[in-house]
Amino acid sequence: MNSSRPIGVFDSGIGGLTVVRALMERLPLEHIVYFGDTARVPYGVKSVATIRHFTEQITDFLLQQDVKMLIVACNTMAAVAAETVRQRAGSIPVLDVIEAGAQAAVAQSRSRGIGVIGTPTTVNSNAYARRIHALDSGARVYSQACPLFVPLVEEGWLDHPVTRLTAQEYLKPVLAEEVDSLVLGCTHYPLLKPLLRDVVGPGVRLVDSALTTAELAAAKLHALGLANTHPGEATYRFVVTDVPLRFQTIGERFLGRSLGEVEKLDW
Repeated sequence: MNSSRPIGVFDSGIGGLTVVRALMERLPLEHIVYFGDTARVPYGVKSVATIRHFTEQITDFLLQQDVKMLIVACNTMAAVAAETVRQRAGSIPVLDVIEAGAQAAVAQSRSRGIGVIGTPTTVNSNAYARRIHALDSGARVYSQACPLFVPLVEEGWLDHPVTRLTAQEYLKPVLAEEVDSLVLGCTHYPLLKPLLRDVVGPGVRLVDSALTTAELAAAKLHALGLANTHPGEATYRFVVTDVPLRFQTIGERFLGRSLGEVEKLDW
């Protein structure tokens, strides 16, 4: 395999750009193709069959871009369609944010009390709890859906009194269980890290699935001999199915830098 081939990262919309940002910082030599299905977001209200069908289409598109690794950067897609991606990818390694987050949570939890916050679909799928229990059958997992976090992040209310009050309400039952780790089970949530740190206090570690996915990707590429060692500037492609008016603004907030040119794909 040619190690200079790109990594393919995909999401139902814009949230996966937090994973891309973490990859850029952790693996500065790696080329990346990002796919956001912005025309059909949100996925959380769609049936499992529909999510799997959309995921198959996106996987096939990225495989056509000659990627060397696929990263499912959407918790909803990872919860219900990660196995679908692996089947279609064949020998191409596939990582997903749930696997990365679960591994990191189990590794760092001292009391084995782990909280998980995510969208209702992710929480209802029980995917994090299942994966955490597969890694540590004695872990205690407490999940909480936080449906208002995504619109608040996209509104840019990252340190707004409304967001702080919302976080306090959502986290009250989880913190009552005396967890020592909290998995941020949605790719929008890393932008709320400073606020969430204040809310949970110093005794609870935040597990950022964007950072843990980047670490897992680095380890996997190294183990498989696929890490790009060719010097030169990495290239980044951003492909979406629709370019909403606010996409550039929100996208650059998630990425922490300019998006540059965004390609629009018509299916």
